Order: sequence, then C-alpha cells, then structure tokens
Amino acid sequence: MSRSSADSGSPGEWVLLSYRLPREPSGPRTTLWRRLKRLGVAQLSDGLVALPADARTRESLEWLADDVLAAGGTAGLWVAQPAAVAQERELATAMAATRAAEYRDLAGSCRAATTADPAERARALRRLRGEWRAINRRDFFPPPEREEAAVALRHLAAVAAQESPAVPEAAP
Repeated sequence: MSRSSADSGSPGEWVLLSYRLPREPSGPRTTLWRRLKRLGVAQLSDGLVALPADARTRESLEWLADDVLAAGGTAGLWVAQPAAVAQERELATAMAATRAAEYRDLAGSCRAATTADPAERARALRRLRGEWRAINRRDFFPPPEREEAAVALRHLAAVAAQESPAVPEAAP
C-alpha cells in the first residue's frame, strides 16, 4: 500500500497481526508491546494490530508472530482491506496523529538543544537525528508536523556546525 492510498478512491491492503500471549511471564508481552510501538502499528483491538501492507511491514509482523509462538502464545497474520475508505481514513488519521505528536516532541527537543552547551548540543543532535530516523520509519501517513520537525532539526544542525566544524551537516 502506498503512503497515500488512504486518500485514493478505494481502500488499500493492510497486514494484520492477531495474537494472544500468556499473562505470565510478563516479559514477552512487554517486549512485544515495545516492538509493536516501534513499528507504529494501529491498535484495532486487544490482540489485533494493523499496518499498511508492503513487503517490509509484512515481514516485520511475521517476525513478531514467530516471537509470539515461541513465547507459548498464538498468532495469525492476515492481509485485508477495510470495507470502506472511511475506515481506512480513520486508521490513517489515528496513525498520523500519533506521529504528529512524536514530531512535535522532536521539534521541541531540537529547540531546547539549541541553547545547550556545544558538547551537549552535539550529543543531542546525534540522538535527535536517530529519533528522526526511527519516527520516519513508522510514518506511513506523514502529518504537517513532519516538516516542522525537519526544519527544527536542520536549525539545530546549523547552530551546532557554527561552533564545531566536526559536526557534519546532513538532512534529517
């Protein structure tokens, strides 16, 4: 599914992971929750998550399904289309809102780092570039806040470069 299929006339395909894990031990549940969050899934209900279908998202959820099975749980992977474009739009809007909040936080951290001492600023720039890449990997429906975060990150890089020529100027 392309990043813009939610705006087209028909719903795109989504890959769904249905899973159930034993309550104890809690470690596998926590690990799964963190990995799902890192992927940026849409939580449809307890034990059911979705991502726009492409080779990368399908493989990622296949790996998680294998992890669930290895932890003594049950898992199923599905490829489906929402029955209506409105359902897909609702999923896309929720996913974009979550990413928008992450981008706002990133932009705020960039602005705060511009006033830090040069060494801390350089560390913050490296960390925030990593955060940018992580958010961008799970950003299937880019919100306007993405560009705002990119501008803030470029500004931080420019401020850091003025004091330390060792900091390479790179796009976010």
